[in-house]
Formats: sequence, structure tokens, C-alpha cells
Amino acid sequence: MTIQFITTNAGKFAEVSEKLAAASVKLVHLDRGYPEIQTDRLEKVLKYAATGLDDEVKGDYLIDDSGLFIEALGSFPGVYSAFVQKKLGNRGILKLMAGERYRAAFFETVLLLRQGEEHEVFHGDCAGTIAESERGRNGFGYDPIFQPQGETRTFGEMSLQEKNAISHRARAVDVLLTHLSATKEL
Repeated sequence: MTIQFITTNAGKFAEVSEKLAAASVKLVHLDRGYPEIQTDRLEKVLKYAATGLDDEVKGDYLIDDSGLFIEALGSFPGVYSAFVQKKLGNRGILKLMAGERYRAAFFETVLLLRQGEEHEVFHGDCAGTIAESERGRNGFGYDPIFQPQGETRTFGEMSLQEKNAISHRARAVDVLLTHLSATKEL
């Protein structure tokens, strides 16, 4: 089975393709963006994007929207995570968190799969905390400042395989794989 993964984020492609390859699902990287609306939920962003992509992309495709939700900041950056990463980066988030003792956060990923005329949505999340400083050079985005619950290292300090064993995106892919297996697509 081959699915196009539409993303401009090479890190997302690496994580998802590594996870799906183990289940004999091949991803083809379609390096392009898509329109995103300003809304309060990741799922709404993807459903809106699919309305345009359905007319522009032939065949089955997968899209991903993910966010970092920091409780002390009222769930900021949330659905605006990519924009905030570009504008503030990890140092900006750490500056906003300076002196904050309550550092709980979670990552959420929503995947949307189009097969034929149907859309299916799959969710995954990962609870953790915001580290006091950037640690590690692996991964991308907020990985060096996010420490998953039960771990002593940030995602930035983990290998791709270690992160893919516990991350929000990996959990969403696991739900996707369960769906594909149940529908006999694998």
C-alpha cells in the first residue's frame, strides 16, 4: 500500500514513514503546504485543508496537524504551534515560562487520511512537561524542550526510534494502523 504524505516538515515525514514502513505501508513525500484556517481545534484545520486538497491531489493522502499545549500558558501555543515556533522558537517559549513552576504540557497530533472519497481522522497525544532549558539536538521543533511523562530526557535527546515508541504522532499512527488493519488495507 502506498499513501502520499502531504507536509513541508521533513521531520514529520521521517517519523511517520519510519513507523508505517514497519507495517509495509509506503509513504511518498508530497512536499507542499495547504490552506489552514484559524480555529480552536487541530481536527478542524485538517478537515478544512482536505476540502481544497481533495480537488488538487489525486489518490490517497495523509495530512498531519500537531500542537504543543502548555497548561500554564492557557494551552498556548496549541493550534498555532508551527507559527509560534517560527516566530519565537524554543527560546521564546522558555522565556514565557521563566519562573513558572507548573510546567505541564502535552503534544497532540491529528492525522487525516483520505482513501477514495472517504476521510478518517486519527488522534494521538503525549503528556509531559516543559524543560527548564533546551536539551538535545535530535528531532525538530519543540522536541528539545518537551520532556515526556515518565522520561528523564526530552524528545530532543532521543533517537527517532525512541521517540517513535512513545510520541503523540506515533500514537496517532498506531490508531491509523489499527484502522487500516481492520479494513484489510494492510
